[in-house]
Formats: sequence, C-alpha cells, structure tokens
Amino acid sequence: MKIAVYGQNYTKDSTQKAFEILLDVLLDKKVDIYIESNFLIQQSPELQQSSAIRKFIQLDRSFDLLISIGGDGTILRAITYVRDLGIPIVGVNTGRLGFLATIQTDEIESALAEIFNGNYKISERSLLSVTTFPNSSAIGETNFALNEIALSRKNTTSMITVETHLDDEYLTSYWADGLILSTPTGSTGYSLSCGGPVITPEANNFALTPIAPHNLSARPLIIPDKTIVTFKVDGREDQFLMSLDSRIVTLPNTTTVTVQKAGFVIKMVERLNETFLDTLRKKLLWGEDRRN
Repeated sequence: MKIAVYGQNYTKDSTQKAFEILLDVLLDKKVDIYIESNFLIQQSPELQQSSAIRKFIQLDRSFDLLISIGGDGTILRAITYVRDLGIPIVGVNTGRLGFLATIQTDEIESALAEIFNGNYKISERSLLSVTTFPNSSAIGETNFALNEIALSRKNTTSMITVETHLDDEYLTSYWADGLILSTPTGSTGYSLSCGGPVITPEANNFALTPIAPHNLSARPLIIPDKTIVTFKVDGREDQFLMSLDSRIVTLPNTTTVTVQKAGFVIKMVERLNETFLDTLRKKLLWGEDRRN
C-alpha cells in the first residue's frame, strides 16, 4: 500500500505528536510512506534520511490514501495535491472543530486498523469549479474549491455590489461586504458564520450567503448544484478579492466570474460508526444546555 502524509502546522506540538504516532503505526504496517516535501523538511535529520521514508511533491494515481494531519484547513490545502486523482483522504484532527478531520490523536491506531482492514466508508464531496473572463488564467490551474467561493471587498470600508445570475437569469445585486457560494461541505464553515444554512453532504445543493448585506431582506438562498452561477462585482475600488477555500486572488472589476459544479469529487474516508449528524451535534453542541 502506498500512502501519502500531508501536514501544515509545523510549529504546533499537537500536530507533531499526532505525526509521530501515525508514523509508528505506518512503519509497523510496512506500507510505502511518502511525506510531502515541505512537511518532511520540518522533521529531524534522522527521519529525513531514513530509507523507510520518501518525499512527494506531486501525487499520481498510484497512491492508495492521503492522510492529512491538522484541521479542516489542512485538508483544504491537501486537496490541491489530490485534485481529480480520486485518492481517498483521511483527516487526523489537531485543530479545533474538525468537520472533515474527524479522527482524534488518541484514535489514530484504532482508526487506521479499521481502514487497513477495509472497515470504512467513503463520503463523496462535491466541489466548485471557477472560470474568469476575460483573463482565464487569473486563478491558475487550481480553479476549484471544496468549501466555498467568496467574493469580497478590497482595501476599502465601502460595500461592493455583486450582480448575480443563475443559469443566465438575473437574480439580484447584493449590496454587501461580499457574497459566498458554498458547497454542502463548506456550509459548516464561512457560510455558517455569516448566517447560512447547514447542508448535509449528500444534498445536491449549493448555498448563496451574503456577507453583512446592507439590504436586510437579502437572505441565504439554496440552489440546485447543477446551476451555473455568474457574478459581476462593482464598487468604489477597481478591484475585488476572490477566495477559493484558503487561496485568495485579486481581480479587476471588469472580471466576470462563472462558478459551477466541478466534474470530480473528493473522497473522504469515514469510520463506520461515524455520521455527519453525530459530528454536527458534537461540534456545534446541539442539545447542550448548562441548566441540564
């Protein structure tokens, strides 16, 4: 078995501890271990020179699994390596909430034992694909997002206007700090903090959520994920920001942004006793009451 390991938060003690536990388990399983090159540089010289460890800069379809160590943000960066290769992702959580990275450090050994024995399920997560006109190269090859696409103001305290079309039909012009188009996976992220709805991962929907809208009647809107959404931004500044998960680009106001469902999915590995509703209840403390 060929396994890739990706980590991001190099200075965090909990991440390093989880990595060391993970490494012991993988070495015991005698699998082929590949560690992302920038993460490997942060490790000890002995580990870097170990014959049992190799580094990767890019991935290919020969990999059986990618293990991400960190939080959900680490997984969002890990998918830029996985792309459309169909490599399943396991998330070890050393961050905070962890809707995607759900395996805790003390569960690494038991969880991997289940995974190596084939006792797991796959949750397929839809993504957003983005194109820009007239400058189609503005966002490079990594033109997809697992959580959300967000348009926001740049270098100003003034609001922007986001003219929005759904399948070429005019919806409205949001007057706000920005606008989020979220996948079901991203519905528990930025969109949720802006008042957007929670969407179960299996739902074939996206959510449009305005960021601090001036017109108070502007509410989040659920749309079918087959919808092609077009944005045009105007404001006092000549530029605006567009984020694709954690990646941010600056675009001129002359840009037309078109977003649609990507032609591939990300495969998240989940334990058999793990459900989205259980994770949701635990992470958001639903039903918790200090009076009880």
